[in-house]
Amino acid sequence: MTTPVTAQPVRFGLIGCGIIADIHAKGIRETPEAELAAVYDYVPETAVRFGQTYSAAVYESLEEMLARDDLDVVCICTPSGLHAGQAVQAAKAGKHVFVEKPMAITMADLDDMLRVSRENGVILSTVFPRRMSPAARYARELIRAGRLGKLSLCSGRVNIYRSQEYYDSAGWRGTWAMDGGGAMMNQGIHTVDLLQWLAGPVASLYGKAKAVLRDIEVEDTAVSVLQFENGALGLLEITTTAHLGPVHRIEIHGERGSLVIEDDDIVALKIDGDPVELPEFEPFKVIPDGHRIQIRDMALAVREGREPIVPGTEGRHSLEIILGTYESARTGKEIVCQGAPVG
Repeated sequence: MTTPVTAQPVRFGLIGCGIIADIHAKGIRETPEAELAAVYDYVPETAVRFGQTYSAAVYESLEEMLARDDLDVVCICTPSGLHAGQAVQAAKAGKHVFVEKPMAITMADLDDMLRVSRENGVILSTVFPRRMSPAARYARELIRAGRLGKLSLCSGRVNIYRSQEYYDSAGWRGTWAMDGGGAMMNQGIHTVDLLQWLAGPVASLYGKAKAVLRDIEVEDTAVSVLQFENGALGLLEITTTAHLGPVHRIEIHGERGSLVIEDDDIVALKIDGDPVELPEFEPFKVIPDGHRIQIRDMALAVREGREPIVPGTEGRHSLEIILGTYESARTGKEIVCQGAPVG
């Protein structure tokens, strides 16, 4: 880990100035310990407009931006297929990296990101804002304390809607090369991550994934049957064809109780023989609150020379489940998950 920097604002640069970059920029602006210093987009006009909006220097090339000595962190907000290459480039330039989901679209690329960041002594973090929900953090502590007992069934569901027009709106959407997957990789990854974060690592899975209604390369619907390392079973159901939604739902059942999270709130909790009164959670919206919390943590991690709240190694677990589902869908075989990050 690098030597902590001084108490000067941690300077951020943004790679990619699309929709999600706006959330990052606002989060940086609302963080006293941070400052948005630089932006880059492969479409120069987009970068200029973005830089003017947020009073940040605009760069015509990524190499030029990364050569800036006083830039501490880069946020990668580009299409998924570009994440790995840009993260490696930034890490080799000595910049800490905060990368949108999914971190990469292959396990080899993700492991390369981990290796290069480690070799260059920089922090690598990824965006999982649903973990920042007070309800989710309460649920994790409750489960880890054994309050639900031995877990039996742990499942997640994502029902949202994306039209054909959505996929047609940009040439990279719905492609293996740039999106890396469909409903599960892009819209469902947060629920995939949150489920394994709460219930524990997945040991193996069977999956099905296909484009049922949309004319795209990747899937609009996926299901995966999970075997957790702790013996529990589970099911992931994810689609972008649901007219009733959006719904992001996780159910955790165990020998002593059950817990249900829906859209970042605990909507049901029962523990046998142990009356539970939920605390009053602080108001939370995954966007923008989750990003803002992680951005401030990233700034403090750089200052203090410590791991961030979501280190890059955590990006591996959900990606392995998603890619395993795709492989199982192609081969019809059970996929064994490796679990631990390489290196």
